[in-house]
Order: sequence, then C-alpha cells, then structure tokens
Amino acid sequence: MRTEGEIATNTDPTGPWSLVVPLKPLARAKSRLGRAVGGDLRPRLALAFAQDTVSAALSCPAVRDVVVVTDDPVAGAALAALGARAVADTPAAGLDAAMEHGARSVRTRRGGAAVAVLNADLPALRPDELARVLEFSSAFPRAFVADAQGIGTTFLSAGPGVELRPAFGGASRARHLASGAVEVPLAGVDSVRRDVDTGEDLGAALALGVGRFTAALAAPVAPAADR
Repeated sequence: MRTEGEIATNTDPTGPWSLVVPLKPLARAKSRLGRAVGGDLRPRLALAFAQDTVSAALSCPAVRDVVVVTDDPVAGAALAALGARAVADTPAAGLDAAMEHGARSVRTRRGGAAVAVLNADLPALRPDELARVLEFSSAFPRAFVADAQGIGTTFLSAGPGVELRPAFGGASRARHLASGAVEVPLAGVDSVRRDVDTGEDLGAALALGVGRFTAALAAPVAPAADR
C-alpha cells in the first residue's frame, strides 16, 4: 500500500486549474460499499477517500486550489484542514448541480478560471497522473476521464470561459461524449480512473496503492474488500 507523509496544501498557488470535489453527507455516502465493509466503517472510509483525493490534488503543481462542495460539517472541516475551501451545497439538487455550484464559486472569485471536477472517491490518486490529465485537457474546451469500467466518469474539465455542463451518474461516459467533451485517451493514469463504489473497487484501489488516510483504515478493510 502507498502511504504518504504530510502533503503540501498547494505546491503552486499560480497553477492554472481550480478543482471542484463534491461530497455527499457522510451518513449517505458510499452506500453500496457498506455491503462489503459494514455500516460503521463505511462513512469513515468515505471521508478517508475524500481526504486522499483532496490531498493528492493539492499536491499537484497544476492545481491552484480545491473547492469541496458538501453539507457535511465534519467532512468540510477535515478537508478544509488539508487546504481545501469548503462551500455548502446550497442547490441541494444532486451531483451535477453541486459541481456547477462549485464551478460558480471558483469563477466568482477568479473569473475565467479553468475548472475541473473530480470525484471524491479516488483514494489511489497520484498527483503526477492528475497533472498529465490536466495537461492534456488544457488543449480542449471540455475533456473527461472515463472510470475504470469505461461506463462512468471520474473527471470533467472546462477551460476558461467554458461552461462545465456535467452529466454524471450511471452511463455518464456516453453522455459526456455526446455533449462534445473530448475523452482523455492517456494510458498510465489508472489512479484517476479508479473510483470506489464496491468492495471489489476497493480491492482494486488497494492494489494500486492508496493514500495515507485510507491506508490507516486498511487493516479491517483489506479482508472485506475481497468479498
């Protein structure tokens, strides 16, 4: 397993990208994962996934800042402690609305910012792989990364002045393609694709190597992930 020490909370404050990470209240997050790890561990893992995602994003030189959209005060405080800016999910109208709200929050402060949204369940995320995705995406108005199964989406970007137009959930890869977004074709960015919804997904993330927050819970998680 990959474990990391303290992670810088913004290695380059002049980086071109602002990232938006939406997170459900922990009591409702990762419901499918509960079948493998149990109800007590599930919300703790949901927070750990988000902490590892945000930590990795903030240590990517291309990232200027990270905005977390959540109504969970515990999660908001924990992610703010890492260097993210937490904003309330005032639309309270689902994932896409939360992403658009986060993008507006970024651009209210910095008009014309390049914005990307990232799933909160990427515990194996590596800053160098994220940097490659962002570099590729910078050449297109909108770009996205399909998940490891090739069905969903883990990342969507919008260049300066471009509307995000997210269409997450279910078969979102097809919807993002139909909307004109360019699919990121890069090999070797598995950590950006590996979201975690099930015990099987968690086992795959552990095999890639997870960040320090998820690793701290790995002892009870590893046997459950095999189920």
